[in-house]
Amino acid sequence: MSALWSLACLAALLVLFAAGLRLRVYGAGWRRWALRLGVIGAALAATLAANVAVFRHDAHLDFTHEMAFTPSREASDIVRGLTEPVQLVYFFQKENAAGRGMATMLELLGRLNPRLAVELVDVDRNPARASALGVQLYNTAVIVTRSHRLQVLTTDDREIALGILRALRQRQPVVCFATGHGEYDIDNFEFHTHFEGSPSHNHDAEGMALVKMEQHGLGRLRRALEKLGLEPRKVELRPGRPLPQDCAALIDANPRTPHLPVEADLLRAYLMGGGSYMLLVEPDFVLDERLAQVIVEAGARIGSGIVVDPVDHYFTDEQMIAITRYANHPVTRSQALSFYPGARPVEPVPRDGVRAGALFASSPQSYVVHDRARYREEAAVAARRPYPLAVAAEGRLAADARPFRLIVFGDADFASNSFFPYLANADIVLAGVSWLLHEERRPSLKPPVEVLPTVTLTNAQVRWIFILTVILLPGAVALCGLGVWLWRRR
Repeated sequence: MSALWSLACLAALLVLFAAGLRLRVYGAGWRRWALRLGVIGAALAATLAANVAVFRHDAHLDFTHEMAFTPSREASDIVRGLTEPVQLVYFFQKENAAGRGMATMLELLGRLNPRLAVELVDVDRNPARASALGVQLYNTAVIVTRSHRLQVLTTDDREIALGILRALRQRQPVVCFATGHGEYDIDNFEFHTHFEGSPSHNHDAEGMALVKMEQHGLGRLRRALEKLGLEPRKVELRPGRPLPQDCAALIDANPRTPHLPVEADLLRAYLMGGGSYMLLVEPDFVLDERLAQVIVEAGARIGSGIVVDPVDHYFTDEQMIAITRYANHPVTRSQALSFYPGARPVEPVPRDGVRAGALFASSPQSYVVHDRARYREEAAVAARRPYPLAVAAEGRLAADARPFRLIVFGDADFASNSFFPYLANADIVLAGVSWLLHEERRPSLKPPVEVLPTVTLTNAQVRWIFILTVILLPGAVALCGLGVWLWRRR
């Protein structure tokens, strides 16, 4: 609407200018001069009215393809959704291009919601203001709310938006990560965690015997949770020691050794008390009977084997499932392509008092095999149907129990450092954590993760690119040449 106002005012000014060039003043004497003064006065009044309209309906137009001079959609959504006042003071250096650009972005964000008060301070011209707020570096934002004050050192508006979300939190929920069974560690390096045993490097069946890998880690997930204002913490499942009561959610990422029956009972007691539990299991993990019973009681059944999808997969690896269609659930709302490098089926098991449903599934042409290296031999007799790969459940384990929430993924690698930042993998994990914390209605934003720029394609996209570049384009050139040759022979 503001853009329409600006264009209408500009058109009115152009029409007024054109009319002024062609307007003839008739009469003589004082009437002629009075008419001239009237025309001048009307032009000034129209110009003043147009400027007032443009000022009151200010518009920002960005004609760059990358929208380089416009705040990100995530930051804009968070600012528009503010329900309480936030003061943002940004300290920058006028000679620094990145700082000036960030200052312009913050000015534009401040126009979106009157609850966001933006103050821009040139540190070199006003060092006293920086000293009063404890700022020592350029490009520092100080975010002040009713209960918190924090500093964010950045030139990225998404980092500013994350800082606003952290400052608005009245409490800091604790997200616990289970340890004691060889789970992924959250305190490892946040970048690639593979130990290269040979020059070959892939994740499909052919690469299993060639690539030796140390344990994947969840360092990137941990850092993303910290940027969202959450507190990651390690918790060991130990018999005789109940889970801490301040664990708002428990994540068990890729356990490698079986759980004891008493440990499964600890998890059941945690769910009975209204806990939220996320389990990520790999296809080769063998669940002990008691833990499997607890998971079934909570609404999910973990199958065996590995899902192979010849239709929807990542590049040419049929065991790396690509997902583009999701069920209607807060975890999967508005999600894009995600992929799962080796997944097992997970079936929903709803019952009285427990609502359970699959979050997404493989294509109808997929099947399950038990030997990853010889999956082509098993494909001839395997049953073909969609296989759910993740389940979300909520309800009560007993009439006198508190309501729980549960998410089970048939894959754990998609959340590890190697795959977390790509496509929608991070969005799926973080949306799952938000749902477990009962924060699905809060504004969501994926913290930016430093990765090299890549082009990611599904198998269908690779196939069409091959058809276009290898068959259609050369074929069209050959047909044109044949047509020219036949035409010249006439």
